[in-house]
Amino acid sequence: MLKQYENELKSLLPNSLIKVDEPLKNYTYTHTGGNADFYITVYTHEDAKNTLIFCKENDIPVTILGNGSNLIIRDGGIRGVVLNTLELKEITREGNTVYAGSGARIIDVSRFARDHSLSGLEFACGIPGSVGGAVYMNAGAYGGEIKDVLVEIIAVTPEGEIITVGKDDLHLGYRKSVVQENDYLVLQAIFELEESNQENIQSVMDELTHLRESKQPLELPSCGSVFQRPPGHFAGKLIQDSNLQGHRIGGVEVSKKHAGFMVNVDNGTGSDYEALIAHVQDVVFDKFGVKLEREVRIIGEK
Repeated sequence: MLKQYENELKSLLPNSLIKVDEPLKNYTYTHTGGNADFYITVYTHEDAKNTLIFCKENDIPVTILGNGSNLIIRDGGIRGVVLNTLELKEITREGNTVYAGSGARIIDVSRFARDHSLSGLEFACGIPGSVGGAVYMNAGAYGGEIKDVLVEIIAVTPEGEIITVGKDDLHLGYRKSVVQENDYLVLQAIFELEESNQENIQSVMDELTHLRESKQPLELPSCGSVFQRPPGHFAGKLIQDSNLQGHRIGGVEVSKKHAGFMVNVDNGTGSDYEALIAHVQDVVFDKFGVKLEREVRIIGEK
């Protein structure tokens, strides 16, 4: 449908990688998802901005994709442009301030901080998403959240304006932010950390890594934690007490290792994930009267 724009995009973005009708299952942790009309990997802030401006002017929908870790893409794929930010991955520091490109893995930023004896991002040592995704979701684990260390971000609005947004104006809450509400494209995040002993930082990271590896099904494709934590409950415990561990639809099942995860055990599809999520929500609600809200994002066409 958008083939007519291919040459224009390639002329506008000579330094970007543009793929047509690209399978998105190659870019998600679940190994699911149909094709994107255009899959564009940008290498500069300017190309990211120009892509958004072009798409706005031509009424082309844009979907931002980072590491694809807490995400399910439906089998029908995504129309328009999927804009990949993973090459915006530079990490630098000035004193206790760390500047991280939106495409950098938040794990790598936590390791960079450790290598420079900076504390504050230990909690992120096992979060698989990108910096942009971590800001988008206000990612957190083991008592820490992005909002604890974030100072500000540089982002692009859907109209193509590059802006700086301070932490207070990001309205970072439990798995939410202004980035979600306003469809900003994060270009860079700035973190303020504290000097500490490198051995102490590593010790904390080792402990959290052990906890994660012992409890989470890291050996199989998954979308990470599927549900938000319901007030007064734990999603995994509710699912476990509903005898749903091991329950399977198609090629996707509720993890036997951790009930809060769903793993792709046999060529599962986005439809399998969506059906299993709905089934778990129904069973838990019928049994406990608790409505589980998704943490994982589901996008694309059926």
